[in-house]
Amino acid sequence: MKNPRDIIKRPVITERSTEFMAAKRYVFEVDIRANKTQIKDAVEQIFKVKVASVNTMRVPAKLKRYGRYSGYTPEWKKAIVQLTPESKELEFLNRYNLTF
Repeated sequence: MKNPRDIIKRPVITERSTEFMAAKRYVFEVDIRANKTQIKDAVEQIFKVKVASVNTMRVPAKLKRYGRYSGYTPEWKKAIVQLTPESKELEFLNRYNLTF
């Protein structure tokens, strides 16, 4: 099995993802080859919580231009993790001193 920190790359902090946090839903950027079971196990091991469900989606590459040069941004995978009601909230926002 892979290291859980190789599966979960980083939390995705956007306005919409912070609204999800009130309902104990958290958004992460994950390894593109990871499946839902691996993501669930990784979140449970890293944060010591119980996961109710995992939804995943692949974010496609976008064409970007800089003058006459063009290229693509990398494709990545996003996971929305729903915690059980008795689980504690995740505290990774406190490390960045973000308050909403």
